[in-house]
Amino acid sequence: MRQELEKELRELYRQIYGEKEAEQLLKDVDELIKNSPQKNTKQWLTQKDAVLITYGDSIIDKEEPGLKVLNDFLKKHVADAISIVHILPMFPYTSDDGFSVSDYRKVNPALGDWEDVNRLGESYDLMFDAVINHCSKSNEWFQKCLKGEKPYKDFFIEADPKADYSKVTRPRALPLLTKFDTKEGKKSYWTTFSTDQIDLNYQSIDLYKEILSILLYYTQNGARMIRLDAIGFLWKELGTTCMHLPQTHKVVQSFRKILDEAAPGTLIITETNVPHKENISYFGEGEKEAHMVYQFPLPPLVMFSILTGNSEKLTEWAKNLSEPPVGCTYFNFLSSHDGIGVRPVEGILTKEEIQLMVDATLRNGGEVSYKDNGDGTKSPYELNINYQDALASPEDSDEIRIKRFLAAETILLSMQGLPAIYIHSLLGSRNDYYDKAVSGIYRRINREQLDASRLERQLTEETNRKKIFEELIRRINIRKEHPAFAPEAKQEVILTSSKVFHIRRFTEEERLTIYINISEEVWQSGENEVSGKNLLTGKEIKGTLVLSGYEAAWILENNSHNKGKGEGI
Repeated sequence: MRQELEKELRELYRQIYGEKEAEQLLKDVDELIKNSPQKNTKQWLTQKDAVLITYGDSIIDKEEPGLKVLNDFLKKHVADAISIVHILPMFPYTSDDGFSVSDYRKVNPALGDWEDVNRLGESYDLMFDAVINHCSKSNEWFQKCLKGEKPYKDFFIEADPKADYSKVTRPRALPLLTKFDTKEGKKSYWTTFSTDQIDLNYQSIDLYKEILSILLYYTQNGARMIRLDAIGFLWKELGTTCMHLPQTHKVVQSFRKILDEAAPGTLIITETNVPHKENISYFGEGEKEAHMVYQFPLPPLVMFSILTGNSEKLTEWAKNLSEPPVGCTYFNFLSSHDGIGVRPVEGILTKEEIQLMVDATLRNGGEVSYKDNGDGTKSPYELNINYQDALASPEDSDEIRIKRFLAAETILLSMQGLPAIYIHSLLGSRNDYYDKAVSGIYRRINREQLDASRLERQLTEETNRKKIFEELIRRINIRKEHPAFAPEAKQEVILTSSKVFHIRRFTEEERLTIYINISEEVWQSGENEVSGKNLLTGKEIKGTLVLSGYEAAWILENNSHNKGKGEGI
């Protein structure tokens, strides 16, 4: 181990585990690094990078494993528009659609095997889920814990049901502790997310080493990016909120240092569905931590803006975004396998404004999940609805709904950071009422499994799905050719009109001015305000820009030195 790395890790481990334990842990980690041969990696992200978020079986064919079906579909229809594929948990599991992992080192047989993962990785960079706050009660570790076997007995958090847990942050309105039969009688264990998801105990050095070995295993099996799921809950300490504790940050920092050494170029992304200030703390305060954090306020703010036809809250928030540290960026998204979290807009939107979105969700066929506030009250936690349906009521026309949806996705593609598009957004899916009803799981409304042959027909015929898919692919491909969309390119947010979201993206060589009308009304710029080529229409604009309802414009300014591919300026 390099001397500098040894020094940095020693200090982290001393703070987490104490002086004595730190020295032995260093020796063990050194062995792990030595036994993890370095992989060839790519450099930092560019404007050519975009992420597709998908389950391994979002597209199904009963004759083929899920990852093969996905790979075939992407190569045929998406090609290189997308550069990174985020495969949501692809491991054997028992509940929560993959987030209750029973074996971290195997691929779910319904999806295929590691060879199928590697074949997908030949065409795309891959992002793996590391669901390391908890595991399934069926996981071998927990079964051995119940039998009293070492070191597994210490892998989990035995709890006193009589203790005071009132300060603990609860993401779901479910019991925090669950009783299990053990070799020594009934015992209560910490279960933050469900009775099937047993929290892991990072106070155990043996557990820490096991998790670290799994992360290194993922890098050797094709992971360019690793998503640390529910990472804010990692360290538990009674009498605290058990959220974002200093030890959690130090654990993530140690992961970063080790991966930088053993698998250089691997990118860490932290998943923390919390208010913005807490979220960006995972960039690290003076320490290298996550390369990316989720831009969690973006989905609800875009939804609110389009529902109200008013961009002021979105603009104000975006205007005050802090510049990410060098080598870091935001992970931008609107929709995912989860719902639309509303906690991140606490302090940005009022309770009344949040309630407006709650009411719209229920009116548009969705559901609302609530969190336990610890004082006997509950508050909205997540809006469970397909993003397209979230933006328009059932009585709105297809045309209006699609225009609103494309406006929203164009905001996503325009913002500083790395854009990530959920497969059901890319494919123009709608609410899946059947699966939600059959399962009783609200999130299933946006997790439909699409039949491959039916999907193929829908993308061939003149369907709404085809319209959305082709237009999004077209805009992604336009975006790829312009360095002003690179993550490190600067961003200036401008309050022009409440009807328009207006930003500039620029490098030394290229300037793009972006206007997105988030209202149904026609909007017109001032005279002599706009000069350049609208990349979305191919038309030159001189003087005044006119946008119809929900129309967008990416204006390559005429004073840009970089012409961009095929621009002919």
